[in-house]
Amino acid sequence: MKVISDTIQFSTEGFNDVKDLTGIVSQRLIASRLRSGIVTVFVPGSTGGLTTIEFEPGVVEDFSNMIERIVPSDVPYQHDRKWGDGNGFSHVRSALVGPSLTVPFEDGRLSLGTWQQVVFIDFDNRPRSRTLLLQFLGE
Repeated sequence: MKVISDTIQFSTEGFNDVKDLTGIVSQRLIASRLRSGIVTVFVPGSTGGLTTIEFEPGVVEDFSNMIERIVPSDVPYQHDRKWGDGNGFSHVRSALVGPSLTVPFEDGRLSLGTWQQVVFIDFDNRPRSRTLLLQFLGE
């Protein structure tokens, strides 16, 4: 068994900006030369989340609308009272979606469904520079 760690860096716009990471994670998997195992993608920080989704404009908009209904951005949050940064909603959204995702791989390819992509969602209330951690475990 071998462990390979890597990072991905990119910029986001905030407010539910969704980034498709499938291509870059697949490229890094190929570069690892591992054939079978798992990859974990992790966001250090508390205003972003990782999941899978069909990355097409309708579903992305539906997801954003659903998140706004569940965790509205226009209601008071205790976090905002303490820190005054107005992003209490982003912390709650991040906790709901989660900071990591693990995907198996076989024959050097991610084991995703036909319409399934690995995505990062930036819940913060401003543009950000993001660094995600990748850890491949396999052989």
